Amino acid sequence: MSAVRATIFARRWRLNPLRRRTDVLEAWVGAVAVVLMLLAGSAVGWVTGSLAHQALRQTVREQRLHRHLVTATALRNLPVRATATDRETAAGREGHHRVVARWPSPDGRRQFSGVVAVLQQTRAGHRFPLWTDDRGRIAGRPMDDGTAAVHAVLAGVGAAAGAAGLVEAGRRLVVWRIVQRRYAQWDRAWEQAGHTWGRAGAGS
Repeated sequence: MSAVRATIFARRWRLNPLRRRTDVLEAWVGAVAVVLMLLAGSAVGWVTGSLAHQALRQTVREQRLHRHLVTATALRNLPVRATATDRETAAGREGHHRVVARWPSPDGRRQFSGVVAVLQQTRAGHRFPLWTDDRGRIAGRPMDDGTAAVHAVLAGVGAAAGAAGLVEAGRRLVVWRIVQRRYAQWDRAWEQAGHTWGRAGAGS
């Protein structure tokens, strides 16, 4: 029903004697902008999401290859001090505790020690899992496939929205030029009408 109404409205608009060329041009600009938003926006979002997914999956493979889960042993707890760094203070606000711990290298040949942030306060001798890189340095948990897919989807959606925004900006610019042209035509028409205003036979 709405499509029929839209068709009738478009037909009446095409037959409207007050229709101007700028009106037709503005309508076509709007229609082209909608098509570009749907097609170009979807294409840009799909390509961006696919490329991002490939890159993130490569990151997942590299992190799984170069990050290792070892078992660390807590040596002692560290009190939260007022002079702690911003990172340590943020960790304290998130419920983390700082402990001095010892952990082996991934190959088990070396031992490392340092300050580690843990979720719960632990006692000396407590053992907990810890992610490290190939050199035994503390590293974050490797990214999983689900997280990579979510980030890829967000990248695609963002790219599609950005492409649609560019198209909309272009449409607004073109419409602004059309309106300026329309105003200029009106000014010329009023100027011509002013020259013949009140003259006999001028239609006034």
